[in-house]
Amino acid sequence: MDEIVKAAMAKWPNVPHCYGWLGLDARGRWWMRDERAQRAGPFAGAGATVESRGAELRHDKLIAFIHRNYDCDEHGQWYFQNGPQRVYVELERLPWVWRVDDTGEVRTHTGQPVAVQQAWTDEEGWLYLQTERGWGNVHSQDMHRAARLIEEGVWGLEPLPYAGVLERAGCVISPQAAQVRT
Repeated sequence: MDEIVKAAMAKWPNVPHCYGWLGLDARGRWWMRDERAQRAGPFAGAGATVESRGAELRHDKLIAFIHRNYDCDEHGQWYFQNGPQRVYVELERLPWVWRVDDTGEVRTHTGQPVAVQQAWTDEEGWLYLQTERGWGNVHSQDMHRAARLIEEGVWGLEPLPYAGVLERAGCVISPQAAQVRT
């Protein structure tokens, strides 16, 4: 976490959390969801629309700042620590999107290398990897590389319904929806 963020948290410890304003899609892209986008529906799943997704973030320094300050709370809700405020993230699939390069190295969408422990596929054909950082889905552009590693026996592959993936991953897809229920 950035030192400036830690200092802001110490200076203003009681800033309310923010829900619904930031989304992460299955390709590792960040989306800003203003009030209009939030009124249009959920970020992902049933009822999601192009309008409810919001506007894709394209500012490299802002994205790098989010990546450095991206974390998970004790309830499995992922957030970006923006100074003293937690901005909870609406997830399209899972909190990590894995990138696979030609050598078989896997990195998070935030750029950190990971070691694959197991590969899983759900009823819709999504490919998930379990790593020491947790669970994530493989980026769609890297599926051919991932398939090669599975065919070569580098990764074991097991079936697991998406509901089981979510349970094992222990993450909350929509902290905003969870907030409303509590």
